Amino acid sequence: MFGRTVTHTLVGLDARTVEVEAHLQNGIPGLAIVGLADRACQEAKHRVRSGISAAQLQWPSRRITVNLAPAALRKEGSGFDLPIALAILAASHQLPLHRLDGHAAIGELALDGRIRPVRGVLAAAEGARRGGLDRLVCAAESASEAALAGLEPIPARHLAEVVAYLRGQAEPPPFEPPPTTNGTMDPAGELELADVRGQERARRALELAAAGGHNLLLAGPPGTGKSMLARRLPGILPPLTAEEALEVTRIYSVAGLLTPGQPLVRGRPFRMPHQSASVAAIVGGGPGPRPGEATLAHQGVLFLDELPEFQRPALEALRQPLEDGLVSIARAEGRAVFPARFQLVAAMNMCPCGARGDPAAGCVCSVQKLAAFRQKLSRALLDRFDLVVAVPRPRAADFSGRSGEASEAVRSRVVQAQERIRAGPLRRSAQANDLLDRAVERLPLSGRGRMRVARVAATVAALAEAESVEEQHVAEALAYRAPKELAA
Repeated sequence: MFGRTVTHTLVGLDARTVEVEAHLQNGIPGLAIVGLADRACQEAKHRVRSGISAAQLQWPSRRITVNLAPAALRKEGSGFDLPIALAILAASHQLPLHRLDGHAAIGELALDGRIRPVRGVLAAAEGARRGGLDRLVCAAESASEAALAGLEPIPARHLAEVVAYLRGQAEPPPFEPPPTTNGTMDPAGELELADVRGQERARRALELAAAGGHNLLLAGPPGTGKSMLARRLPGILPPLTAEEALEVTRIYSVAGLLTPGQPLVRGRPFRMPHQSASVAAIVGGGPGPRPGEATLAHQGVLFLDELPEFQRPALEALRQPLEDGLVSIARAEGRAVFPARFQLVAAMNMCPCGARGDPAAGCVCSVQKLAAFRQKLSRALLDRFDLVVAVPRPRAADFSGRSGEASEAVRSRVVQAQERIRAGPLRRSAQANDLLDRAVERLPLSGRGRMRVARVAATVAALAEAESVEEQHVAEALAYRAPKELAA
């Protein structure tokens, strides 16, 4: 007796089709799962047996072999519980085998037969649609997420509901349709830039970073508002497009980080890992592997507070995604590629004691401490910051003055500047080129540094609605190189 269902396993962000085959034969009763299944998948035998019994169905008193094909592909996770149960029920003639045609299934079984949601349902639904299937049996909580892929979800809270549906005894229960993905996503709920008092230069750098997609480093004494500024960058970025929102949702689904009841990520991500984060936590890894903070910040902002306190290998690992917009992780079983196109924003003090750059406090760090502090950050990493801004201590008048410009007004200028940039590169005047050439010799600038200054100058010109990049635009871009307190 033979039964078969279709499910999917995750390889990076991609869903690979897995055929779940169940074979019943005479012999000592038992269940064996083969096909390179991890421990969570092997433990399915206990959950499946209890779940089938809880659904008032018969557990076959036969020798049961479940094969997960292709056998060479590693399978992990508890999402195989439901398809294994359905394959066994079909093999024991408790389900019509032909009713499983056109269906995929994914979900974890509780011991009482309830179906629990698992991560990666959106990717699995997209894989099912690519494979020509039009329905996905899943947990009721995952139905709206699966519907984002454009197929019909079959939501279920208990294994008995799935069996009744496949026997033709009941219609699938209704589910709440996902929010529309037409147009752009609403950025409401972001922190308001008007809350920041003073810091005009840092606010200007934040606007440039948003308009040009530049990486930003904020340096200054503690308590000057560096983190406050960084947290408000997503609020002045353009809203996510429908395609970008679906891409971000896929990442968060695979990572198991979707907010319950909100299947679609509607705002730009803002990730703020702790300084103790490992290389795998920052760029991704593990046996799976899983996406790291760089991928979770895709289409958004990755904020590293207290930059020198991060492990240097973790910081150096960011150099590839900053250049290529992706993370490639190689394992013995294969290779996974994760998107990682984010804006890097970092904040740091200028010395170990934090007083450097503050006229009201005296730095007590020795020359040796300053040298060790500077060595925590490589020149190659610092060169990848387009904008480096010294954030001074606010004045008393800043706190009693009026609020700054609101996020909505700044976002409007950012959107218009991005449209000008996308329309085509702005021509640089001869004077602008001459200033760039002199900066290469005197600062000095690396080839990458020259290119980044030119990009920032183009952003300055776009925000100014200029027809070409002029000398004053390049001069402002050069002013955002590393301040002397960092370079010294």
